[in-house]
Amino acid sequence: MRQFTQEQIMFRDAYRRFLADEIEPSMEAWREAGIVDRIAFEKAGKLGFLMIWPDEKYGGMGDTDFRYEQIIIEETLRVGCKQWYNTLHSRIVGPYFQRFGTEEQRERFLPPAVRGESILAIAMTEPGAGSDLAGMRTTAEDKGDHFLLNGSKTYISNGINADVVIVAAKLAGAEKKHAMVLLIVERGMEGFERGRNLKKMGMPAQDTAELFFKDVKVPKANVLGEPGKGFYYLMEGLAEERLISAVGSATNARRAFDITRDYVMQRQIFGKPLSEQQNTQFRMAEMDTEIDLVQLYVDHCVHAHNQGQLTSNMGAKAKMMASEVEWKMLDLGVQLHGGAGFMDEYPISRMFSDARINRILAGSSEVMRLIIGRDVFSQTYKSLLD
Repeated sequence: MRQFTQEQIMFRDAYRRFLADEIEPSMEAWREAGIVDRIAFEKAGKLGFLMIWPDEKYGGMGDTDFRYEQIIIEETLRVGCKQWYNTLHSRIVGPYFQRFGTEEQRERFLPPAVRGESILAIAMTEPGAGSDLAGMRTTAEDKGDHFLLNGSKTYISNGINADVVIVAAKLAGAEKKHAMVLLIVERGMEGFERGRNLKKMGMPAQDTAELFFKDVKVPKANVLGEPGKGFYYLMEGLAEERLISAVGSATNARRAFDITRDYVMQRQIFGKPLSEQQNTQFRMAEMDTEIDLVQLYVDHCVHAHNQGQLTSNMGAKAKMMASEVEWKMLDLGVQLHGGAGFMDEYPISRMFSDARINRILAGSSEVMRLIIGRDVFSQTYKSLLD
């Protein structure tokens, strides 16, 4: 059973009204423009809907309960505003400053991010290095009072809008392939340039860009955490990032189900509604069950995360199952819509193309299976030893 506090229920209602008034009416224009207007972040920040967890001295609520972020993700997706990728800014990138930053860095970067005046991004992926970060070629050379950053990144979400980018780079000259450093690169730094806003299969309003770094001098004050440990810092946040993805996929699957259910009850075939066909009823019954079960596990993971008990394996299971069930539902939704499902004017069509990335981002389904499989067999091996 889902359990939210009275304060969280009130927060959901207020955030729902905010989306209806300030975000949803502009989504079509932002899709056409290929980017969400920065004012969306500023309006959310002004009302306290952008970053919940930072301490009050940084401008936040100081409440780390993940259920607030769950509410934000669920309500954002329920009204089709997924392309305003506010959770990347708020809960994926922002916490790096809390976990690994100095107090000076938190005071410098968190307040403007909470207000929505400074937009955040993280740059890991390269043309030849996605899930395998060991293949990274971007380098950072220690020059005493600064690091010299060289390389390029691609498929960077918020890449055009971002004012502050956490960039992962290999330490030049380091023997260990996982010796990396996280550098805080700011808009306007000499040698930091953005490429084009990439055209994608879906999510047109979500700016995704190439980033280039040519002899960028990053001061030591902009080093996040301890040089050489960047790879482990990136890994530390992955379980939550995959839970974030799972929350979104579970919500999107239910939305697709509801849209499809309403459509098949109206669509006539052979003189009666498509919903009266046995095949439709069987397929929709299966999806209703699978979506409910995924939601139960996602809620279980949210609870575990709040207790500090979310494991990498749990995050991988939630992410894999939620994104797979979401895709299964969207494929069925398009099929049951018939020719209409292929038309951009129908929500199911856009949802289908927008969601295709979900089985890739934050670790592909194949990588999730590797993580889960390794855990399965390591536990089996351990039990044999015991």
